Amino acid sequence: MMIRQRLTVVAVAATLATAGLAAGTAQAAPAKAGSTKSTASKSRTLAASCSQGYLPLPDPSCTPGAYNPDVTQATIGQTICVSGWTSTVRPPTSYTNPLKAQQIAQYGYADTNLSDYEEDHLVPLELGGAPRDPRNLWPEPRYGSQTAMSKDSVENKLKTAVCGGRVTLAAARSAIASDWTTALSRLGL
Repeated sequence: MMIRQRLTVVAVAATLATAGLAAGTAQAAPAKAGSTKSTASKSRTLAASCSQGYLPLPDPSCTPGAYNPDVTQATIGQTICVSGWTSTVRPPTSYTNPLKAQQIAQYGYADTNLSDYEEDHLVPLELGGAPRDPRNLWPEPRYGSQTAMSKDSVENKLKTAVCGGRVTLAAARSAIASDWTTALSRLGL
C-alpha cells in the first residue's frame, strides 16, 4: 500500500513538472488579451524543502500566506461577508490535489495518503486569502492535537468578527497568518 502511495506522489510530481509547478516553480498567469505585459514578469520560486518543525503551523518559508486582491476592508460587504461567496473562489480539487501531493513530498511527510491532509489556505478564503497561490496553500495534517478542523473553527470566528465590525480585516489576516493557534486570544475574541 505504501509503495502505491509513493508511486502516486511520484506520478503527480511528474504531472506537476509538466505543468510548471514541480521543482519549486510556478509560472505567472499569461497576460490578458491585448495586454503587452504579464501580470508578473518573473516566476516565483517555492522552497525546495519544508520543515515539519513548525507543526501545527506551516513552515513560513514555504507558506508565508497571500491575499486575494479583490478582498479589502472596503469590499467585505460584497465578498467574504456574503453567504456562499467562498464557493465562488474555491479552487477545484483538480488543482489542489496535485499541489497537495507535491507539498506532502516537500514537507517530507512519511504518510503520503492525500486524504490524511487538508490542502489548507493559511489565510483562509473566509478572510480573503489567495485561492490558488501556492504561497497560501499547504498540506495541513488531519491528525495530531491541533488539526485542520481546529483551524476551521478559528477561521469561522474570525470571519464573524470581521463581518460584525469587531475586528478589521487586516488584523484578522495578520493574526491567523502569524499563528492560527493564538489568533483569537491575540485579538481578544
